[in-house]
Amino acid sequence: MDIQLKRGLLDVCVLAAIRNEDSYGYKIIKDMKPYLELSESTLYTILKRLETANMLSVRTAEHDGRLRKYYHITGDGIKRIEDFKDDWKEIETIYRFVTKEEQEHA
Repeated sequence: MDIQLKRGLLDVCVLAAIRNEDSYGYKIIKDMKPYLELSESTLYTILKRLETANMLSVRTAEHDGRLRKYYHITGDGIKRIEDFKDDWKEIETIYRFVTKEEQEHA
């Protein structure tokens, strides 16, 4: 898969994982596990990129005597998910065009 396309898909997946409630790294990985494997190093790179792009905000809170970073989706993050949904319709149309000949000969 094209690396830029994969990066965009992973960004949206992480945003979707925290869309309904603030979350932290380990829980995000756990919540995504039924759908895709994501390493901690990859996740934290994505989280930093999304924070820099103002698609999520970060707060630190103590949990069991340790500091934990909680991630919260912003309006820009919600908009990115909505844009993705619109983009996906176009991707589906392109996919149908690319596979049209295969379907006609099946």
